Amino acid sequence: MPKRLIILGSTGSIGRKALEVASDFPGEFEIVALSTNCQVGLLAEQAQRFRPKAVCVCAPQAQDAGRAAAEAAGAVFHGGEAGLTELVERYDADMVVVATVGFVGLVPTLRAIALGRTIALANKEVLVTAGELVMEAAKRQKARILPIDSEHNAIFQCLNGHGPRAVRRVILTASGGPFRGSNRERMAAITPDEALRHPTWNMGPKITIDSATLMNKGFEVIEGKYLFDLTADQIEVVVHPQSTIHSMVEYVDGSVIAQLGVTDMYLPIQNVLFYPARVENKFPSLDWAAVGSLTFERPDMEAFPCLKYAYEALQQGGTSPAVLNAANEVAVARFLKGDIAFLRIPEIIRETLDAHKRLEASNLEEIQGADSWARQQAAAI
Repeated sequence: MPKRLIILGSTGSIGRKALEVASDFPGEFEIVALSTNCQVGLLAEQAQRFRPKAVCVCAPQAQDAGRAAAEAAGAVFHGGEAGLTELVERYDADMVVVATVGFVGLVPTLRAIALGRTIALANKEVLVTAGELVMEAAKRQKARILPIDSEHNAIFQCLNGHGPRAVRRVILTASGGPFRGSNRERMAAITPDEALRHPTWNMGPKITIDSATLMNKGFEVIEGKYLFDLTADQIEVVVHPQSTIHSMVEYVDGSVIAQLGVTDMYLPIQNVLFYPARVENKFPSLDWAAVGSLTFERPDMEAFPCLKYAYEALQQGGTSPAVLNAANEVAVARFLKGDIAFLRIPEIIRETLDAHKRLEASNLEEIQGADSWARQQAAAI
């Protein structure tokens, strides 16, 4: 029996790679449903090729074209952000790949967990905004959450079933982004086009900007706390420009286990889609002579304060991480439009966090309320 997949965010970089894996292993997967925000042309191509039972288009302005694409592929159409949850609820699947970007991924993920689905998680904001809520729900429903993100997938592989008591710390590696070593004068002049040129990874625009500010790594710190039941003090970030080591685990006995591999998201996605099996693929072995030397340095949290703010929000807990995320989404969107300078991104986040009155985040409504407030606050700033 093929493994049945729902892919939320199938037109993004992770979603496209997941479909590449599925097409490379014919007969292993059935694509049940696909979704996009607004890339209807690509969604239509995917639907024609994989013939899902249903598709969803979230952006209101793209839904007419989405209906036409669904009809042409013989699929049921769902619209709006609520449509993501409808895909999860109405169509049976063994695994839900959550590859959307932003807060929109939270509700369908919680619904998939409630139904006992296995979650292949690539959406950082799900655990950043509601980590405790999500992981408690997964434990209660016995739903497995498998991390697709390369760093967390690396940690997942290195842990190999060991619990947090055996771990001294985990080390998340970061490429440092395109502006590693830049001074403030240089960073003040950064344009969106420059920020979108990541040195090693090919990602969507929002995640690429997050990598340039190191907020992406800050989100990974928060995710790591919840995924692996760690404290903030057990999670360290180190800049590793070659991006060959994807992350490491140091055990209490001093042993350090690292996961290395070719720099391509295909590999962690394949690991998750086939888990617990390991299968061969089209990639060559790592060429150690070509790799050469591996270097490491500490992140500069003064030049890139977003990482520091993420640690701070994690220590505060409650609704602070949700506010951090919402302010960042607003600021990054404004930067990509050319409305604000690169250095205004961390400033807007800082001002929003300072104005926030923390709540416990004990339920979804509190988290959604904090998200809504932070978006309004950041937009006003």
